[in-house]
Amino acid sequence: MKTIDELLRQGVEGKRVFVRADLNVPQDGTTITDDGRIRAVLPTIKALTGAGAKVVVASHLGRPKGEPDPAFTLRFAASRLGELLGRPVAFAGDTIGSEAHSAVAGLDNGQVAVLENLRFNAGETSKDDAERAEFAARLAALADVYVGDGFGAVHRKHASVYDLARLLPSYAGYLIATEVGVLKKLTDDVKRPYVVVLGGAKVSDKLGVIDHLLEKADRILIGGGMAYTFLKAKGHEVGISLLQEDQIPACLEYLARAEKKGVEFVLPVDVLVSAEFPDLKTKAPAKPTLVASTAIPADQEGLDIGPETRKLYASKLADAATVFWNGPMGVFEHPDYAEGTKAVAQALVDSPAFSVVGGGDSAAAVRILGFDEDAFGHISTGGGASLEYLEGKTLPGLAALED
Repeated sequence: MKTIDELLRQGVEGKRVFVRADLNVPQDGTTITDDGRIRAVLPTIKALTGAGAKVVVASHLGRPKGEPDPAFTLRFAASRLGELLGRPVAFAGDTIGSEAHSAVAGLDNGQVAVLENLRFNAGETSKDDAERAEFAARLAALADVYVGDGFGAVHRKHASVYDLARLLPSYAGYLIATEVGVLKKLTDDVKRPYVVVLGGAKVSDKLGVIDHLLEKADRILIGGGMAYTFLKAKGHEVGISLLQEDQIPACLEYLARAEKKGVEFVLPVDVLVSAEFPDLKTKAPAKPTLVASTAIPADQEGLDIGPETRKLYASKLADAATVFWNGPMGVFEHPDYAEGTKAVAQALVDSPAFSVVGGGDSAAAVRILGFDEDAFGHISTGGGASLEYLEGKTLPGLAALED
């Protein structure tokens, strides 16, 4: 994989460099609530502008239906990028139309333009190779060189991620190079004990990574909504908690394999429950009840791990040499159910282990709960991409950069 350093050595002054970033940030109206992904691409953009390139930044945001939708505009992300760069950033109200061409044509050396949401075009995500290739060709007309730096999208075979990288001279940006280097530390010559912490809502989202990591990890700690399917598989009542009954056979298989291989598979011993899901907008007090994980009332829902589980998980992380964490332990957006996620984050901060926070909600939780990002070994920008890499899958966006 050729990296941006090689491109910079060749010289980029006056060249139009297309940077496929990941500006898919959470927004509340016009306010960006977590700008971590925007900040993650800054080193690549600054290096290119500092070398005199005309930088064209493109990204997706959310899941629009292949046509313009004001709810998913990148205008506010572009504005925030300008604030972080300390210079004006041009914004084009389309991706391949007249505004995009005008914005790019108007760039001087060292300047930046951001295109509107790539997914406002059906060709970006099309499963039809020809439709995707046609859109990629029109994007290619805006640039001379391609730099892939949207790690959060490299597991998608999308026009701007896969097809475009094969049409232009292509290089990996600093973010992608860093992410791949970190993930190799979780798959090649791993320092042990190797502990994996998995949370989030659904077991089905983590099936592949559990399957793969059962061959590599020493301990797997389970939290979040997915824990209740495992508890149900062990014959326990889970009330109205999140449950994927169709995944119970898979859970039983993983529990049996873990025991056979000597991998510690640790489930919550106590949980906070409530009859109602908390109001995440008002953050009104939820008044949860603490119960044993084996005694969840039939009319209650598990929403966070309890204090004994927090202590247990902290003890299982204390001697780790390598930790991968993906998925919160509970509904961390509400203060009454944030302590489980906070306890795991604190355990990683206190541990000497090389710790990787695997993107998505986990990365957002670390920032929202006030932790210093530098206290962790690495905070990934790509939840799904990180998981698929750890599953051993070929990621289209990386494959295209390696061609």
